[in-house]
Amino acid sequence: MSKIDPNKLLISSDFYSVQGEGISSGVPSYFVRLGICNLTCGMSRAFTNALAKEAKLEDGEIFEGDLVKEGKATWTCDSTSQWLWRGEDKEFQYLIDRWKEEGVYGGILNGNIHIIWTGGEPTIKGHQESIVNFHNYWKSLMGLYDMSKVFNEIETNGTIVIDEPLFENLEQINCSPKLANSGMTEKQRINPEAIRRIMKHKNYQFKFVISTEDDVLELFRDFVEPFKIPLKNVVCMPGLDDASDFEERTRFCLEMAKKYRFRGLTRLHIAAWNKTLNV
Repeated sequence: MSKIDPNKLLISSDFYSVQGEGISSGVPSYFVRLGICNLTCGMSRAFTNALAKEAKLEDGEIFEGDLVKEGKATWTCDSTSQWLWRGEDKEFQYLIDRWKEEGVYGGILNGNIHIIWTGGEPTIKGHQESIVNFHNYWKSLMGLYDMSKVFNEIETNGTIVIDEPLFENLEQINCSPKLANSGMTEKQRINPEAIRRIMKHKNYQFKFVISTEDDVLELFRDFVEPFKIPLKNVVCMPGLDDASDFEERTRFCLEMAKKYRFRGLTRLHIAAWNKTLNV
């Protein structure tokens, strides 16, 4: 994997779609997936390094990591095939040209289409610098043109502090902290400084995928209570591995939302997009 060049964007993929998770669900969005992640959910570092060396994963391939097989995790990161080794350095102009080619540039400028910075982990220090430099480049091209409506969301695991230059460029922070079921250690997945930094933003959410009530108890014990996260900023969605479980898993999530007072959301859009449901 290339070292992150602050004057380019290390992009694994970029595409126009609809936000499928959290409080912005349903909003037309342009996703910029950056390479490299600091966590290896469902996998040991040795296992991940071997995957990167082999570079045999098909784009979008779903597989079972070694920690899942060993019973130390219950899921494997489903975007591994994207961030692990597919990143390619792109000039800043590339992204602007892509927006124009897709016919979404005007929508991005007026805020009707959000920009979603995702990964991998887009808050890795090199990525933070690249994103800020991209925005400075973009603003230099626009001159006095009003860019105040551009809406940047970032999707982060909440383990790296977001520095001021990037913090100021974000309209929304979508944090998806990892629970013990990821197989990551508590030290790897919980950074108090990074969590508190996110909570200083004007618009943030903490999104959790839950499969059992124990997951709910854990997110309260490890995140909501120690950091005093307001429940209006907590979003939970059901774990959904099989379309046949959709109704039962959705009912479970919404019942947990009623019981614990957080916001519960469905994952129907994900199932539909992946064509696992006939809708």
